[in-house]
Amino acid sequence: MRCLQLMGLIGLAITSAAWAGNGQPAPKPADPAASPLPAVHQRVVRKRAEVQRLERALATQESHSKQASQRLQQQDQAIAELQKQLQELQAGTAAGQH
Repeated sequence: MRCLQLMGLIGLAITSAAWAGNGQPAPKPADPAASPLPAVHQRVVRKRAEVQRLERALATQESHSKQASQRLQQQDQAIAELQKQLQELQAGTAAGQH
């Protein structure tokens, strides 16, 4: 499931970057021999940094979710124990009244 979430976040980051473009082609360099590779490399570096940030955020959210789930399980166990004690008390009271 984590893999699906990560893939979704990566896809979102990639598509949002595509939407952010204004639809106009990039300006051509004055020198035809100049290569657009440095700009592409910078974008790749930025996207990798964004993916890493999203991975960390996802890990944090998963950790918080796991902790919350554990707290809920503990609370469920406490409630079950209290219900059992209440039933025992009620059974004892009912037996004492007869």
